[in-house]
Amino acid sequence: QVQVVESGGGLVQAGGSLRLSCTASGLTFDDYVTAWFRQAPGKEREGVSCINWSGALTYYTNSVKGRFTISRDNAKNTLYLQMNSLKPEDTAMYYCAVGRWAYWRRTLTPRDMDYWGKGTLVTISS
Repeated sequence: QVQVVESGGGLVQAGGSLRLSCTASGLTFDDYVTAWFRQAPGKEREGVSCINWSGALTYYTNSVKGRFTISRDNAKNTLYLQMNSLKPEDTAMYYCAVGRWAYWRRTLTPRDMDYWGKGTLVTISS
């Protein structure tokens, strides 16, 4: 049984930093592309960032480029998202997802992913 579990969310002031983590079990982790999505109240779920099987290739949505860094540790079955210079508009539930992609692509939508965590809440105060 596949399980995906996020952690690291919380409340921080604008300009601060948070590091999200995600562990996946019940699968061969380095067979999967891994990604972070977020969903703010009343908005659609959006792809924030993803990283390929080896960690060599990454994608970021424009609004987080230069502020967020995605990384993974395949030995630990863990995905990370380092978030710096946080803004109130980053407030959302953040979800970790894994997808068995046949090839790398620089687009990211929810339907691209196979397994999801339940999310961790990130709140940025102004």
